[in-house]
Order: sequence, then C-alpha cells, then structure tokens
Amino acid sequence: MTIDTEIRHVTKPGANLFLELGFAPDEAKRLQAASRKQFNDTRLLKQQLMEELSTWIAEHHLKQAEAAETLMVSRPRVPDVVNKKTTKFTIDTLVEMLSRVGKPVKLTIG
Repeated sequence: MTIDTEIRHVTKPGANLFLELGFAPDEAKRLQAASRKQFNDTRLLKQQLMEELSTWIAEHHLKQAEAAETLMVSRPRVPDVVNKKTTKFTIDTLVEMLSRVGKPVKLTIG
C-alpha cells in the first residue's frame, strides 16, 4: 500500500483560505473575518486565564517544580503559562489548572 504524500498546493501566508477553497469572494471575506474574530476571542480568553495562573504562582512565591506539582503538569509547562504561550494550551486545560488552585472559573456571556 502506498500513501500519497505529494504536496499539490500551498496557501500563502495572509491569503484568504476560504477564497482558495472556492467560496464566493464576499462569502470568503465574511468567513475570514469571522474566523479571525473567533481566533482573537479565544486567544484573549486564554491570556486572561493564564494571567490568573501567573498571578497565583507569583503570590505564592512558587518555584516551577512546586507550581507544576500543584497544577498537575510537567515543569516545562509552567513557564509556558507564565509567558502566556496561548497556542500550547486549550481553554479546558487552563480551567482545570485554575480549579486545582482553588480558583473556579465562572462563565459570563455578554
């Protein structure tokens, strides 16, 4: 059995993927804007959750290993939280970590 791994097309950075997928120009523009907004909203939410975790770590003067043990993550994950590397975490994971330190998350829809 042979697996086809040939690259046939590469979308250039900044290009509208929806346009390249064949959507009408107006629809592609709308979809791209909606996608960017959703991505930005998710990033901002993750940053807010990470800020709470970073503050908690700083307030308790924890070393990375101590924070990792409490958060139930590996030690290298702690600086990823502190430095707000949002792409490395899901919202679920951040909510679970906050719960572990006694900071339950409440969702407010505006």
